[in-house]
Amino acid sequence: MSERIPVRSVEATPIIKRVPGRPTTAATRSSDNQIHTRSFTGLFRSLRLSGAGFLFLLFFGTVWLNWGGRQAVLWDLSESKFHIFGATFWPQDFILLSALLIIAAFGLFAITVFAGRVWCGYTCPQSSWTWIFMWCEKITEGERHQRIKLQAAPWSFNKVARRAAKHTLWLAISVITGLTFVGYFTPIRPLAEELLTLQIGGVSLFWVLFFTAATYINAGWLREAVCMHMCPYARFQSVMFDKDTLTIAYDAARGEHRGPRKREANPLEAGLGDCIDCQVCVQVCPTGIDIRDGLQMECIGCAACIDACDSIMDKMNYPRGLIRYSSERELQGDKTHWLRPRLIGYMAVLLVMVGALVLALVERPMVSLDVTKDRGLFRENARGQIENIYSLKVINKTQQQQEYRLGLVDGNGFELHGKTQLSLAPGEIVDVPVSVAMTTERPTSSSQTLSFRIEDSDEPQVHSVAKSRFVAPMNR
Repeated sequence: MSERIPVRSVEATPIIKRVPGRPTTAATRSSDNQIHTRSFTGLFRSLRLSGAGFLFLLFFGTVWLNWGGRQAVLWDLSESKFHIFGATFWPQDFILLSALLIIAAFGLFAITVFAGRVWCGYTCPQSSWTWIFMWCEKITEGERHQRIKLQAAPWSFNKVARRAAKHTLWLAISVITGLTFVGYFTPIRPLAEELLTLQIGGVSLFWVLFFTAATYINAGWLREAVCMHMCPYARFQSVMFDKDTLTIAYDAARGEHRGPRKREANPLEAGLGDCIDCQVCVQVCPTGIDIRDGLQMECIGCAACIDACDSIMDKMNYPRGLIRYSSERELQGDKTHWLRPRLIGYMAVLLVMVGALVLALVERPMVSLDVTKDRGLFRENARGQIENIYSLKVINKTQQQQEYRLGLVDGNGFELHGKTQLSLAPGEIVDVPVSVAMTTERPTSSSQTLSFRIEDSDEPQVHSVAKSRFVAPMNR
């Protein structure tokens, strides 16, 4: 059994450190136990902003793109089809969506084994929208100390104006988010026009308001509570961690004992480590934890504390990396094992599944055939033959007009009657009633397998096969 890093929960109460010569203060929360984060800059913040900016551009921009006279990406619920640029997927293709979700899960497992909760810190929608809402707080209510002061101040015109501006920005972002999300299921342009003219339908209005409220509440009010108490990922992450997993860690061997000092002072002479106990790493944490207490379930891996600590180390002329991405094995003085069985296993399974999905997409038939047998068992036609009735549903999955032929696979002893030449428009669905007559006098069985085949008239390799049963009496 692989070794695991113990993960312990630290109570999310005001973290108070006693520093000689300095009064005791709450590190990151105001008097009402609300987290107010401090502004900071750094490498990991820039990486997070770049990644989040790309994802926001993808989310808010893709929905407005057109492709071939329609919305480029649209899950058309009324027509039961999913458009992704030039490809159209149908309910019969939903197994591909399941495969995609499984691949995403294994990808999350693999990246967690390698580098901890980087998904949470850099790309999770909850974290990304929370950072946006925190930025709105900064531009409307000021920096951390100003927000704490405003929180404790009595209500006044200034406080009401700043709070109103903040919530107006929150609601605007929430409405745009809700509209965009619903726009992937209902064409965005008419939906936006209906919303602006107040002519939006009841169902669409409900979902826009629902996702608006969800964004406003989660990113504006719940914030770290979602990560700490509602997200299941925080609960089972320790199962995927091992001693070689990269996590955000405080180097206690280098940092202890903590304490303030002058910049030019030699910490060794004072019996101090490199940590000056400035609390900046705690003040920038969006979940309000102290990373110096060790690996905690509430840590989302955003690396804000790394950027904050590195800036202090630069000011003190100390080496960076007091708080850094590191493994438990490295902190114990050993070398991190980059290639290990669990990680290799996850990557191997991931590559196999990605390869299988690509193959399935390439080999996906562009014509679909479903067969439904009539509820009646059988009947006798005018020629005295036993006959079964079927309904064939044919879907043209391409973006062009197509000509198709219907027939039977290995239909010895059977004849297909009905319309066998079909012309379908792009994306068209037709129901074709046909009958199959048995030409032999004595059936070999009371129930036999029939295979129906539909193929492109010009490209027979483009085809689909569906099976059904043929029922006949045994005493003919």
